[in-house]
Amino acid sequence: MDARQKIISILDQLNTVLVGKSAQVQDCVACLLAGGHLLIEDVPGVGKTTLAHALARTFGLQFSRVQFTADLMPSDLSGVAVFERGKEAFVFHPGPVFAQVLLADEINRASPKTQSALLEAMEEKQVTVEGETRALPSPFFVIATQNPHDQLGTYALPESQMDRFLMRISLGYPDRQAERQLLAGSDRRDMVTQLQPLLAADELQQLQLAVQQVHVADPLLDYVQDLIAATRSGRWFLQGLSPRAGIALVRAAQAQALISGRDYVAPDDVQAILPQTAAHRLIPVGDAGRGAVEQVRAMLEAVPLS
Repeated sequence: MDARQKIISILDQLNTVLVGKSAQVQDCVACLLAGGHLLIEDVPGVGKTTLAHALARTFGLQFSRVQFTADLMPSDLSGVAVFERGKEAFVFHPGPVFAQVLLADEINRASPKTQSALLEAMEEKQVTVEGETRALPSPFFVIATQNPHDQLGTYALPESQMDRFLMRISLGYPDRQAERQLLAGSDRRDMVTQLQPLLAADELQQLQLAVQQVHVADPLLDYVQDLIAATRSGRWFLQGLSPRAGIALVRAAQAQALISGRDYVAPDDVQAILPQTAAHRLIPVGDAGRGAVEQVRAMLEAVPLS
């Protein structure tokens, strides 16, 4: 089975669970194929956790889930060294972060102290416990769900942590037809438990290598740089995209192109992926009168193709 067929089978399986959300499902697959962390933000009950579970099972990776709460401590994530009398030594007991996929459920309900512990894992693919640094499994993905900031008991994620998420998506309410399927169909949680892994670890690595080999022409890079420059102009946002965000944008566009069955990145790939890749890193200027996603889309329309 070639890369294109593998990707189609992944999308088909995920779309049996997340009804009517094919665009968001494709964004999630693109994010993981690009090797990035994923943030799913929306109101409770629209399928955020279900999607995260389905992604982990479909990609066939070692999986752990942590329900983030206000009293969650960094050691609850990373693990702790406990003195064992029989061995007369401290023995490290790894926490749930030692998995290939960490589902951080309702991530913005944890305290800033715990968020800082997760930040090292997301950026460095390692954690430091009792002064000793331990590497995390490879690959390592964080799939986080987040509730809107105006809900009770939430903490805003620091900008440095938001920047570590390659993409942020929102599911939104289903349309009438999709909701009818949900109301009349099987329980989504039961469906997730029946999903079969469609990739082995080496197959995932091959797909990630294929993403990196998707061609990015110089005119396309000119267009990306024009978009980055527009974010830094002061007209649209208070601060522009960083070089790291620009690299993330290109990698996400390469994944989008591979999913579309092409070996080169087209402007459509960049345009399709920019709001999900950039909006959570940007704050619109005060007189914008619109949210970050809408501001990114308005900027897209204003920046011509080179």
